[in-house]
Amino acid sequence: MNPSNGNDVRTRQDPLRARYREAAQEARIVDRGRTSGGVETDPFHGRVAAGSQDYGIVWPFGVHAAVGGYHDGPNPGDLLCAALAACFDSTLRIIADRLQVKLTSLEVDVTGEVDVRGTLAVDRQVPVGFQKMHCRVDFQAAPGTDPRTLEKLLAAAEHSCVVLQTLRSGVAVDTRANPRD
Repeated sequence: MNPSNGNDVRTRQDPLRARYREAAQEARIVDRGRTSGGVETDPFHGRVAAGSQDYGIVWPFGVHAAVGGYHDGPNPGDLLCAALAACFDSTLRIIADRLQVKLTSLEVDVTGEVDVRGTLAVDRQVPVGFQKMHCRVDFQAAPGTDPRTLEKLLAAAEHSCVVLQTLRSGVAVDTRANPRD
């Protein structure tokens, strides 16, 4: 991992942008999350790995106490909030670099609100899923940065954040089960 040297973003992205204009099919990527094992423990704990490659990083997860878990580890909702926070953070920093905006501090805090009566089938009128999410972005730019540039930075980050736009728009999810004998 190389720290940005002021034009690392352009150096890395500009050839990709040119290539994708010529070969749009190469811009389609696949991300991945995968669990394995877990059946040797209780149903309130598991392990998940992220990435199409094996990075050697596996995170333990737990289930929220509100649905019977022990809440002794990050739950899947926490992981979803973390995905949005990480995506918005990196998107904002990449665009800041492209706009030559020097950020002196940045924190992205994401929370999600869920009424678990839906998932527990207590009230079928309550939808299963997050009813609302909040994304708070606290940042500071170098003194003298034009406020209009900061507005442009935030608008561009909101537009370009893949996880944010996926959550706002929804996405089709194909679920297949492969029972084994």
